[in-house]
Amino acid sequence: MPAEFPPKTDLLGKSAVELTELALSLGEPAYRGSQIYHALYGERRFELAQITNLPASFRERLSAQAAIRLPHIERRYTSADGSVRYLLSVESSVDAPVQVEAVFMPEERRQTICISTQAGCAVDCHFCLTAQLGLRRNLSAGEMVGQVLVPLEDQRAHLVPQTNVVLMGQGEPLLNYEAVMAALRIMLDPEGLGLSPRHVTLSTSGIVPGIERMGAEPVRPKLAISLSASSDAQRNAIMPINRKYPLADLLAACRRYPLRSWERLTFEYVLLGGVNDSPDDARRVAKLLAPLRAKVNLIPWNPGELPYQRPTAESTDAFRKVLDEKGIPVFVRYSRGQDVMAACGQLALLEASA
Repeated sequence: MPAEFPPKTDLLGKSAVELTELALSLGEPAYRGSQIYHALYGERRFELAQITNLPASFRERLSAQAAIRLPHIERRYTSADGSVRYLLSVESSVDAPVQVEAVFMPEERRQTICISTQAGCAVDCHFCLTAQLGLRRNLSAGEMVGQVLVPLEDQRAHLVPQTNVVLMGQGEPLLNYEAVMAALRIMLDPEGLGLSPRHVTLSTSGIVPGIERMGAEPVRPKLAISLSASSDAQRNAIMPINRKYPLADLLAACRRYPLRSWERLTFEYVLLGGVNDSPDDARRVAKLLAPLRAKVNLIPWNPGELPYQRPTAESTDAFRKVLDEKGIPVFVRYSRGQDVMAACGQLALLEASA
């Protein structure tokens, strides 16, 4: 039988401390770890041969033990609005390869990248196509960071200075907490990807222990919560996670959440025509959120093979007006990339016209 070699260490997703420890273990000075860290995340060099400030002998030894595993682009789906849905194959040294999706959304003054934190999702929100996949596995920190790096590299010629990242793709981020936070620390590190906490948002279905834990983190993104219902009965029906973390517990955690001076909680409310989009729903939502420093993003449901329908323009506007009159900052967010299945709730590895 052929000899079996231990899997190579994944460099992507490693912190500066971890890379320093790796350098030391190979007999190199500590600063070599910082050089690798800066090359990966600051300079976006994805071949060890390109990190030419490392001695050739060290690169050779490092190559024998470690690898830079970027997600592989299986296919791009380009929307009429300029958004690009990336179908990516990801593979770590310890997990089987899986396919996930990331979305690149260009605008005049910024680009936004939506990334996945799990392959599939176990939370089973009934209005979301990703739920149909079930949970395939958690993603590693490197697989998440790679979803930011790959679109940035692919779109390098068209980038503007500001990059936003939203953890709103496949998966529930707070059910993959350690890896998500490891990836976020790299994204938010000025010596790493250098993103501002103001420009990175994590969206959760309402995992209360995870919300409380994230609030204690010294480095963290903004927090968005998928609400999408105005009562426990309604939320139980469309978001089964509510049976474990009902609205009273969720909102109590939100009241305790340590907001920074510039920060508001964001509540995402997917409007389902005839289900949760009435003026009475809006009044109940306003009452629930009144004690909080919060804003609401109304998201008209994006089409998919599920038993729901988009709200009318009239019901959407009426809902918005109720919240506005109650003093709740509210915005209607029309998702981009609907024509290539790249919009909120549509990420389910589906074919689309490229």
